[in-house]
This record gives sequence, structure tokens and C-alpha cells, in this order.
Amino acid sequence: MAYEVNLLVGGRDVPASSGVTFERRNPLSGAPVSHAAAASASDAHAAVEAAAAAFPAWSALGPGERRTRLNAAANALEARARQLAEAMCAETGATAAWAEFNVQVAAATLREAASLTTQVSGETIPSDVPGCLALAVRQPVGVVLGMAPWNAPVILGVRAVAVPLACGNTVVLKASELCPYTHRLIAESFRDAGLPAGVVNFVTHAARDAAAVVEAIISHPAVRRVNFTGSTRVGRIVASMCAKYLKPAVLELGGKAPLVVLDDADLDAAVNAAAFGAFANSGQICMSTERIIVDAAIADDFVQRLANKVRSLPMGDPRGDAPVVLGSVVDMATVERCNALIDDALAKGATLLCGGKATNTLMPATLLDHVTPAMNVYREESFGPVKPIVRVHGVEEAIARANDNEYGLSAAVFGRDVGRVFDAARRIDSGICHINGPTVHDEPQMPFGGVKASGLGRFGGRAGVHEFTELRWLTVQTTPRDYPF
Repeated sequence: MAYEVNLLVGGRDVPASSGVTFERRNPLSGAPVSHAAAASASDAHAAVEAAAAAFPAWSALGPGERRTRLNAAANALEARARQLAEAMCAETGATAAWAEFNVQVAAATLREAASLTTQVSGETIPSDVPGCLALAVRQPVGVVLGMAPWNAPVILGVRAVAVPLACGNTVVLKASELCPYTHRLIAESFRDAGLPAGVVNFVTHAARDAAAVVEAIISHPAVRRVNFTGSTRVGRIVASMCAKYLKPAVLELGGKAPLVVLDDADLDAAVNAAAFGAFANSGQICMSTERIIVDAAIADDFVQRLANKVRSLPMGDPRGDAPVVLGSVVDMATVERCNALIDDALAKGATLLCGGKATNTLMPATLLDHVTPAMNVYREESFGPVKPIVRVHGVEEAIARANDNEYGLSAAVFGRDVGRVFDAARRIDSGICHINGPTVHDEPQMPFGGVKASGLGRFGGRAGVHEFTELRWLTVQTTPRDYPF
């Protein structure tokens, strides 16, 4: 039986005003999973109005009370862990391990946000005017629109709203049309935690209505910040819309993360990090290792070890009892894109080490060796379990290859010479870089975001407070002031 997903507006469950719904099916079986309200622009406006009405009281709450509510939301989310796992598996094809990890990180994100309620601080600034006390003060901005994707739906759905709420803002959470029920459970967790009506509002829409619904929200005068996590293609559209209405935006977009293996690297450590970073959630993570760049001096040994490990990764229906690393990818469009990348690379001289093309959404872990810039997989984000290996000669070529891409989200470098590997990491053009660790690494307190086509701004910790507050200059004249006339 499919789940029925309504909007949440001002604390009330409501259908779309038109009564229209849209359907999400399981990517592997094709069975209906959820029927969700197809919101219109007027429904979106109602959600913003509810958030705006709730803002004065929520922003006036002391930090201790907001902290208590956010910690309660973390507990409520964990209480729904089984529901969330079942929803993720059914709507996106995720494995049980990936779903459990999502809930753990999302709960930690809420608790970290709770700790930030007392970190919304300012400073005094010396003034040249006698008797003038000058303050730089951070204040909540108003209504925040958070748009979350399907690939890490609980982590990113929570991240879209947690720090904005901690700062005293109210929010509209716009769900992905690929996992409306999963995202709805997040909204219900906030309601379970006792957040006042209208503080968290929830909107779903059919794919055909995306532009109209998003513009209706962004254009509303009460919306003062926008955050979006998703593809660079859609991020550019969102950025253009925000520019049209002069709304600041935080955008976390696509990636083509390089993992660089220098000639003195610990190969076992590099192999384990590469396999994890490349194939966790079937490579459908913004930080996924998308290019394995290895020094030719150790490439044969590294590639053999990596291929042996990758061949052993279990794949199967995530709804079964046996644990799997690779479950279903999200849709057949992913399969078609990855198959095309394999065909193109092989036609241009790449070597298939393991895996290969798929006929359904159970895609095997695939490694392509001897990949060159002439091949599409060298530059294009696969967002699936198809990974290129690029052989280089020396550190300088490794860095050049790592930077030879429009993206710049995450990166990793492996090597034993601390000075050399740190210098290499410093010169890689990315918002995040890990030395002797995987490209997939997320912690709620860290400043998370990319450069170039991977986005603008930072989520997480004090960086998130900066993004979702307004910095104001306030003065108090404490003594009589002299004027020239």
C-alpha cells in the first residue's frame, strides 16, 4: 500500500488545493510507494505565510528553549529510524546501512544545531565618535527556504533547516519529488518534538510544477534566505532566481571528487578509502570519489588491490535480508547515463577492470583504467557506481589532473611525506580536502561546501550561523554628541 503524503502548513496536514497528487514508485520493482500532494504556487505561498506568522514568537524564544526543542527533534527522528529506513529503501533504493547512517548523522546535526543557539553572537567595534557604543549583532533573518535532494535524504533534509531554526528563523522545507514520504517524516519529527505550529512547514510538488512552486516561494517578501543541495544544472537555475529577487543563497552542488594516490602512499589505506568513497550508496553522494588519480610508479599494484576489493562488494535488492553495499540506484536514467559513460570510455581505449553495463537499477561497482581527458567519464559526474582511474607521473601532474575539472567540492590525497602531501592538498582547488582519508566525510560542526561549479556558501557549525543570520550595525550614544550645525 502506498503512503499518502500531505503538505504541512501552519501545523495542519493539508492536501494540495487542487486535490492533485503525484506518484513515486520503487526504482527496482516499479511498485507504487507514495502518493504526494502536488502543491501549486498558492499552496507554496500559504506555507511561507504560515512560517512568517510563526517567526516573531520563535525568534523571541530564548536560546535554551530552542536548544531543548531541537534536541527533542533529534530524539524524535531517532524514534522514527525504522520508518525512515523503510521509506528510503522503498523510494530511493537505499541500503539499510546507508539509511541507518543517514539517521545517525541527521540526529547529530540537530544536536549540533541545538548547541549553536548560544553561539549567535556579535562584537563591539571601537568607534571614533566619543561616547558611541558600536555593536555588530547577528539576528535571525525571517523565513528560510530549504530544498533537499533524494540521495542522502535524511541528512540533507535535516541540514536544510536545522541551523536556520537554531538561529531563530522559521522554515519551509521543500521535498524532493523522488522521496516525498522520507522527507515528510522529517517534518513530522519536528512536530513530534513540540515545535510550535508554522515553525517548520513542508511542501511537495510534482516535477512539472517545480519552477512555479520554487519561484513562488523565493519571490515572497518574507523569504530572506534560500538553501539548495542538488545538481549544478538546477543550482544555476536557483541561483538565477535568487539573483532576480536579491535573495542570498547557500548552494551545495555537484562534484567530481579526486582521490590522489602519491607514489609513497600506504596502498592498503588508499584502497580502502577509494572503495568506500567511490561506492558508498552506489556512488550517489555529492562527495563520492569520482576520479582515482594514481602515480604510475605504484599504479599496477594499487589497481590490482583495488579491483580485488571492489569485486568483493556485495550487490543486491536492498529490500532483502542479506546486507549489501550496492543496492538499487535511484532510476533508470542513472543506469542509462552510466552505461553511456562506459561505452564511451571503452570505445576510446579504457580498460574495464570489473563491473560493467547494467540492464536494471542494480548496477555493479565498475572500475575503468587508463582513462584519459578524451573520455566523458574523465569530466562528467557519473553520480553512480562507475569510476575512472587516471594514471599520472609525479605530484605536479597529479595536482593538475585533480584541478582539471569545473567542480570543486571534496578531494583526498594519500602519501606518507607529510610536507609533500599537505602541500598537494593545499593546492587542490576544492572546498574540502582530506589527507589520508576518504572523499566521503561529513561532520555537522564542519564548514561544508564547495568552490567553482560545486556551489556557494557553507553549511555547518559557526559557518552556518554566518549564512543564516543578518549582521547588523547598532550604536548607542552614551554621552551628548557634538554636531557641526
